[in-house]
Amino acid sequence: MFGLGPYPNSKVMEEGKKEMGSRLVQELAMSGRDAPTSYIQRDPVRQINSPPHTSAQVPVIDLNRLSQSDGADESVKFRDALQSWGLFLAVNHGIPSSFLDEVLNLSTEFFHLPLEEKQKFANLVDGKEFKLEGYGNDIVLRDDQTLDWNDRLYLLVQPEDQRNLDVWPTNPVSFRDVLHTFGKNTQTVRAQILRAMAKVLELKEDCFVKQFDEKANMYARFNYYPLCKRPDLVFGLKPHADASAMTILLLDKEVAGLQVRKNAEWVDVPVFPDSLLVVIGDGIEIMSNGIFKSPIHRVVANSEKERLSVVMFSALDPEKNLEPLDEPIDETRPRMYKTVKTKDYLADHFKHFAEGKRTLDFYKI
Repeated sequence: MFGLGPYPNSKVMEEGKKEMGSRLVQELAMSGRDAPTSYIQRDPVRQINSPPHTSAQVPVIDLNRLSQSDGADESVKFRDALQSWGLFLAVNHGIPSSFLDEVLNLSTEFFHLPLEEKQKFANLVDGKEFKLEGYGNDIVLRDDQTLDWNDRLYLLVQPEDQRNLDVWPTNPVSFRDVLHTFGKNTQTVRAQILRAMAKVLELKEDCFVKQFDEKANMYARFNYYPLCKRPDLVFGLKPHADASAMTILLLDKEVAGLQVRKNAEWVDVPVFPDSLLVVIGDGIEIMSNGIFKSPIHRVVANSEKERLSVVMFSALDPEKNLEPLDEPIDETRPRMYKTVKTKDYLADHFKHFAEGKRTLDFYKI
């Protein structure tokens, strides 16, 4: 997130073997050049600089209070956030603010390294063959594809025995250990939220948690958004929903940029230090049979300050079927989504994201 959850299949990867070596956005920004036409958004998508015309505010949920026996009021706010927003800012989540600062600081250090150092972990083979993991940009499937104004580092964190350490940075020296710990922390927060979801639906406490077995995937995406001379013409990240089941984000402490679609308006996600932004992905919308919503969101560019975010995508075991749980289906709420293998849904998402389409629409009954 943000954007992509895990990962394109071999066919999509093959289509993505295009010239990509000159696409590092940070290098473009440092050169002082105007944004190339490949980044300029086309009408009617544009309207990027239009300010939000709503007083709506992103909900804030106290996870500590949510878990307490007298937290009924927080549970009401929590359910409303999941159903009407699809996201919320989580506070009192149990991760020390000093550690969150360390995650952001190390991420910034990495993107400020010399290009030659970062390219040791590049996601391009021989400068042209795309690989999902590593440092670089997202996949390009067509010559006329509109690109996003960001660079990213994308890494598989869980399962641990599937990590590709060849693309895990060794500079800064504590990067790997900190990411490992952040992944563990994120798992704990995820489990707490999944149990709370079951509780507000009056389902078995572990009905969502048990979907995430030892083969469930967690990917980290480090997003770097350089300055842009014309932020009214480009997106940091185009409008999309996440294909993951749940996305947990650590946002920049000083610079806003993320917006969520709410009632046909774009709402700013505010700077809220020491919080985590929790976003419902398509996976949870499908498993909840449409009760919880996976929101459309985007990132706008900035002409004055760089921006950074760290995104943790959680998805089911790639070989596991993604489908509505039995409990949320009844006579008043019939099944709303087809069954699909997780890896196939995620592969479809990569292709549809590049095309500006929403994968979830293809799996509605």
